[in-house]
Amino acid sequence: MSVSPTAPIRVEKGEATEEELAALAVLLLSRTALAGSGAEPASPGTTSWRPHAFHAPHSWQRS
Repeated sequence: MSVSPTAPIRVEKGEATEEELAALAVLLLSRTALAGSGAEPASPGTTSWRPHAFHAPHSWQRS
């Protein structure tokens, strides 16, 4: 497997099999399709175990 000096991906140790290269290609193509579609990544959301409006009376967060 010859590699050009400007290759964007380089295998440091060992050799990538055809299946591994195909999996990498699918991953990269799906990520570029997602980036090109204008879809925003999912936001983490809020936690249900501690609402932001509540602060304990002795909390340092309370001002």
